[in-house]
Amino acid sequence: MTSALDLILQGLSQVVNTFGSIIVIPIILFFISLAFGIKANKAVQTALYAGIGLTGYSFLVGAYLPVVTPVVENMVKEAGINLPIVDMGWQVTAIVAYSTKAGMIYLALGLVFQLILFITGWTNVFQPSGLWDLYSYALWGSLIYFVTNDMFLSIALMLVLNLWATTFYEVLAKRWSKYYQYPNCTIVQLHNVDPVPFAIFSNWLLNKCGAYKIHWKPDDLREKLGFMGDPIALGFILGFMLGVLGNIKDLGTLAAWGQIATVAMGTAAVMAIFPRVAAIFAQAFTHLSAASRKFAVDKGREEIYVGVDDASGYGESATLITGIVLIPIMLLIAAVLPGNRVLPLVDLVAIPFAIQSFIAFSNGNIFKSIISAAVWFAGGLLIATATSPIFSQVYNSVAANATPGSLVTSFIIMNKPFWGGFTMFTMNSGWLAVAVLFVIYVVMTLWYKKNKVKVTDWLEKQAELDVESD
Repeated sequence: MTSALDLILQGLSQVVNTFGSIIVIPIILFFISLAFGIKANKAVQTALYAGIGLTGYSFLVGAYLPVVTPVVENMVKEAGINLPIVDMGWQVTAIVAYSTKAGMIYLALGLVFQLILFITGWTNVFQPSGLWDLYSYALWGSLIYFVTNDMFLSIALMLVLNLWATTFYEVLAKRWSKYYQYPNCTIVQLHNVDPVPFAIFSNWLLNKCGAYKIHWKPDDLREKLGFMGDPIALGFILGFMLGVLGNIKDLGTLAAWGQIATVAMGTAAVMAIFPRVAAIFAQAFTHLSAASRKFAVDKGREEIYVGVDDASGYGESATLITGIVLIPIMLLIAAVLPGNRVLPLVDLVAIPFAIQSFIAFSNGNIFKSIISAAVWFAGGLLIATATSPIFSQVYNSVAANATPGSLVTSFIIMNKPFWGGFTMFTMNSGWLAVAVLFVIYVVMTLWYKKNKVKVTDWLEKQAELDVESD
């Protein structure tokens, strides 16, 4: 029985590693389109546009990150910040996630669980990218398994996390789809939806303080600053400034200025190319969106949303600008925040992946997003500090190149106040914690489903304040 399970899990792992989301997601979208009654030729068109868009994102982000990462790492080094826990990037969390049998089991169980939630109508969000997003659940479950050696407890926590995340990305769905202009799409990754409640609260609070009157949206900046406010020009300027900060002690060398110019041009290129790739990717959902609305009317069900790769929002103007501005801000916060022991490093360039809920709820207001995300990430640093000893134990025991006794983390994946807090609660209280979290989830979700239309309309009104004040 065990060997058969191992073979199944290995087979799933091979599928993930061999084909990747660029191939599998278009195939799934093709069959979904057929299921909605879309003609075969249009279903093929949907799949091709999705695959082309995902490939474009992969090329774009894949080319940009190697350009900007060395500059950011050098900026951290030159800042002289000495903290014992080093951010080694999201990749180390994937190693930990699938280092235990509990984590590997959830690779299959999570996929089935998410499908059941959708088929039964418990959620109106379908996740074709589920296979590639499950490592975040497996990460927290593996930490529980490592500490307690309780397979069922770790699986129970992962299921509860999945339920909470489902409600969070349902709340986010319409706002994300509308702002990023992908019809009936949303992001669904566990590590990206953790900020949703805080993003809603902070946007409301900042609106109460009148922050919506500060017009720091890409269109506003373009109108006020002319060419200098154009996203391409802003990208070049921000990239240039980032390059200077990363080479502050070497400005007298030709190599430094070469790197500065490369980062500046690379950032401008992302600003210029990303909207074109986004337009192609959005075309994939034109027919599916119309079919989804018709299905909702005919069957009396909610309009369906499709979970997409978070790379689809990475290079959007407000998202990338906010992410770049947050890099030095988070370094400063890490240096002065009492109780923090984490040095943000590798994951700093991944900030645009993690701030899309702030951008969506604020309707692209860069000023509000910077404030909200900085506060949220500050709390996340303390969570990453608290979870690092256990995370490091697991990583050091399974990673081939690990340094014994070293303290490591991932700034983007491990800095999650909700998920990290839930995991530590479960470590300390076991099944009681899982039961409490489940009861809270049920009460929260039933209230949300009862008031979903009101909540969605209220979120839209909060976002529209930024439009009405223009």
